[in-house]
Amino acid sequence: MVSRVDPAGQIESLPAQKIMKPLLRRSTVSGVVRKIDDLDMDMDSDMLSSPLNPRKKAKVTFNEIVEEKVLEEYSRSLDSVRREVKMSLDAHIRGTSSTGYDAIKDIFAPKREDYEDSLGNEEMRAYILALTTHASLLNKSCVGLIKNLLAFEWMGRDEKFVRAYIQFLGSLASTQGANVVDTILSMLADHFLGGDYLLPRAHSLNETDNEVVKLSSGRLPGCPDVTREELMLRVHSSMKYILHIIPSASRSLAPLLSVKFPSDDDSKITHITYIKNLLRLIEYAPELTSDVLSFTTDRLVKIDVQMQNDLDDEEDDIVAAVIQGMSSNATNRENEPEEDITDESDIDSDSSDDDTPIQTKRARQLQERVEKMDAILDLLFSYYEPRFSAPDSLGARSLFDSLIQHFKMIIIPTYSSRHTQFLLFHYAQKSSFMIDRFAGTCIEIAFDKTRPAVLQQSAAAYLASFVARGKHVGADVVRTVFDAFGGFLDKQRRRDEAQCRGPNLQRYTSYYTMTQALIYIFCFRWRDLIESPELSEEDDPIAFINQDFNWAPGVKEALTNAIYSKFNPLKVCCPPIVSEFAKIARHLRFMYIYPLLEKNERVRLSQFAGSHASGRIRDSGVGGRSESWHQLDAQFPFDPYQLPFSKHWIQGDYVEWQGLPGLEEDDESEDDVGTEEEMDTDDEEENTATDDENYE
Repeated sequence: MVSRVDPAGQIESLPAQKIMKPLLRRSTVSGVVRKIDDLDMDMDSDMLSSPLNPRKKAKVTFNEIVEEKVLEEYSRSLDSVRREVKMSLDAHIRGTSSTGYDAIKDIFAPKREDYEDSLGNEEMRAYILALTTHASLLNKSCVGLIKNLLAFEWMGRDEKFVRAYIQFLGSLASTQGANVVDTILSMLADHFLGGDYLLPRAHSLNETDNEVVKLSSGRLPGCPDVTREELMLRVHSSMKYILHIIPSASRSLAPLLSVKFPSDDDSKITHITYIKNLLRLIEYAPELTSDVLSFTTDRLVKIDVQMQNDLDDEEDDIVAAVIQGMSSNATNRENEPEEDITDESDIDSDSSDDDTPIQTKRARQLQERVEKMDAILDLLFSYYEPRFSAPDSLGARSLFDSLIQHFKMIIIPTYSSRHTQFLLFHYAQKSSFMIDRFAGTCIEIAFDKTRPAVLQQSAAAYLASFVARGKHVGADVVRTVFDAFGGFLDKQRRRDEAQCRGPNLQRYTSYYTMTQALIYIFCFRWRDLIESPELSEEDDPIAFINQDFNWAPGVKEALTNAIYSKFNPLKVCCPPIVSEFAKIARHLRFMYIYPLLEKNERVRLSQFAGSHASGRIRDSGVGGRSESWHQLDAQFPFDPYQLPFSKHWIQGDYVEWQGLPGLEEDDESEDDVGTEEEMDTDDEEENTATDDENYE
């Protein structure tokens, strides 16, 4: 029996069998546990499919219309970042705490290639903007942060970040000393070497970090790819901005760029990339033009000399292989896009295959050096050419004056320069003013007794070679130069001939140099030394062989007096040049010198090597050496241009050697050098007869 309280308040007893459900149900912490049957609600039949009701499987449906929402990257406000940066820098400078400073420094610390920034691009940009505002606080105690900021991968980020970073560089350069400015310029100049060139992270701020890092390649994690051209455009925009706000920075930039110039052993791609960026730099920094072109020419001359020495030291078969390989490569390059020429894959073209023969490796290395020289010269020709399109303009004349200075200070003192001087050769022929300017410079040096003899000799060789090989050098210039050399020889002959005891290269170097220059000019430009009948290059001199030419005044006298003097220059001058002159002079009925050449075969130059002005002879210690030791070299700086790819620049300006018709027949009768063969040589025999006493 169970009791209950009725609504009237009376206790009523109920039989146990009438109790259908317990008053207290099972409960949990979250609420009452009820059966499905107790729920007073309508339910879909699908909701009954559960483990408790296995009669029907559950169904899952999806709403076809889904609203997509992109959550924007959360970033702090710029004001909060600025407050954090200022507080951190202040605490670090005062020495109270460096925690915040170290945290900022770690944000810009160099990362691994596969490491993605811990902060988003916008938040990192906020830190750059904050540091721009407080750039004046970055003093010497913040060197570590400055180093990280300058080594930071910034070029490959989005445009907004790059603009903010460039402004930061400007603020840093403006508020800090010259040391920081030089460090910024050094960082930017490092990129001139190319996007994948390895460089030390520390530039100049108390360098202690020698770790090597890669420059930005434009493929940073989380950032859109940036092309190579866009990367370099950003570098030049930064350099231009720094030079604009700090004009005095140009004075320290020129020597910095010279120091960073690639070494002789660096690849062709590295040299071309660097020089291209230098030429791009002087477009917006014209005050650097003279310095940049000067040290570029200086490095080019060194490469030229090293290349020529390597060619001279190698065997003929290796040199032949190099020339053949270069010719084929030059043909391929004509149809090769520029971007392929400077592709990264070409940077390391040296093969380390141990099975490659040593000669093949040497030929390959030598070919790469020659191709490097060829590519650099082609690049410089491309730079100069449009600037000389109006050769009589002030700009062209000013630029030519710079080339003249390079010639006087760099090229002419270098004996073995082989191709660099063709920049002068090509552009000096752009106008009559420039021809006279270059020829006058050479004459000034050649006749200046205060200069070293080696410079005088080199200047004479340059002038003779220019006059002989310059296609646009007029007949008036040829005759003027011929008269200048003849006048110099006449003065020296009158001054020193009485004391001369015989041919002596050591004592009379200038005399032999000038004489060799004269006969070299004669061999190439004899047509311009004739007054009547006048001959062009197309005329066949064989048609005039039976008549005597009317030579320009002083031409025949100058050569005759020089050749038949006691100095005996034909014994000292280069034998191949003397031989060619002898054939041409006889063929043109100009002069017959074979008797003198025959007599010179019995003269030993070593016996005069140590003679004093008094006529005594001393042992010079070189008497046992070959006669060639006492003879001039055939060093004419504008001898044929050998670089195949850049050769096209001078082809229209160059006089190629052409033998005279009829000389082949004359060669057959050269054995009988003592006969006159219809030549009137009475005057020559009289001149040579007086010389016998000096050599018997």
